Amino acid sequence: MKEIKASVIANGDIKNYIENELIGRFSEYNKQGLTAIPSLVDVHVHFREPGFSYKETIASGCSSGARGGYTTVFTMPNLNPVPDSVENIKAQLQLIKDQASINVYPYASITIGEKGEVLTDITALSKYAVAFSDDGRGVQDQKMMEDAMRLAKENGKLICAHCEDNSLLFGGYIHKGLYAEKNGHRGICSESEYKQIERDLELVAKTGVSYHVCHVSAKESVALIREAKKSGLDVSCETAPHYLILSDKDLLEDGRFKMNPPLRDERDKRALIDGVLDGTIEIIATDHAPHSQEEKSKGLEKSAFGVVGLETAFSSLYTHLVKKGIITIEKLVEIMAINPRKRFNLSYDKGFTVFDLEKEYIVNPSEFLSKGRATPFENMKFNGVCKLTALDGVAVYKN
Repeated sequence: MKEIKASVIANGDIKNYIENELIGRFSEYNKQGLTAIPSLVDVHVHFREPGFSYKETIASGCSSGARGGYTTVFTMPNLNPVPDSVENIKAQLQLIKDQASINVYPYASITIGEKGEVLTDITALSKYAVAFSDDGRGVQDQKMMEDAMRLAKENGKLICAHCEDNSLLFGGYIHKGLYAEKNGHRGICSESEYKQIERDLELVAKTGVSYHVCHVSAKESVALIREAKKSGLDVSCETAPHYLILSDKDLLEDGRFKMNPPLRDERDKRALIDGVLDGTIEIIATDHAPHSQEEKSKGLEKSAFGVVGLETAFSSLYTHLVKKGIITIEKLVEIMAINPRKRFNLSYDKGFTVFDLEKEYIVNPSEFLSKGRATPFENMKFNGVCKLTALDGVAVYKN
């Protein structure tokens, strides 16, 4: 079994478990030249239940996550009903209890129905929610976001913000760049993302809340968050594999390239990689967002926003960042397994995953365990096949 440096797994029980139990109990993997790491954590997924089980179920989402090496995921609240009340989130938690094969922690919404009009009872929901987000839409009203931040601060919860200024969208659906201009598409400007981050960071300074920015895509956003960290604000952020590997020069006239925020240009991609390297971006999340084939078969303009990512996340980044010498395997484990646990104060669940890092495969969406099939990585070659994912000593996926 290949060694992962102790610095990656040095925080207490993770190090002890890997060194004292994992290697001993799975010695057969040593002989096969495989690599065992702490299991992955995704702080941003959409499992679509309740309300949209034709897109994904908790059961299928968990299977997809386990196949990708994950034992913990956080589910976003754009559901029906929205987890905007104790009653609704309890119903979601019951579904999770009945169906989940890995750890699933739900977000509660910041506003009722995610409509941005009335705040939820953040104090009451804090007992049940991992954090608060209106993912899929930004909270447009500044005073409402400030009030939400104050309540989250009082209850020791993070605000995890989808940052998007609706007044700057103008019906766009891909990045406002060269591809959009050449092909007659309406673009989404980077300003729609970073201007709301700029607003929120001022509110973080005012309220002292713990604040996390979802799916960062623009170079200006990285710069703002870097400076906020330097100034001592309690700020973190995530980006997704597709933003680190692809840009708008890779776009095709296909709904599997449509997500929100969109793939931006090469300068943005480079800034995101730099943000990973210097620690500005400390978490990788997939924004796993399955839709039906019909919803994703209408081209760039009319397809639904969202792509799937749980089953390709680790291998895509291992192939394009680690094998190319951009980051180390230890850094990849840090941003996919260690940092999410640290930021969201998760205790270690003794989860681990075993990868064959040398094995190459071609991404074939028809083989996904997710109900979703739309991925911009279709037909790409990646190294790194998950052989085993275990949670609390029990295999939840085995290949």
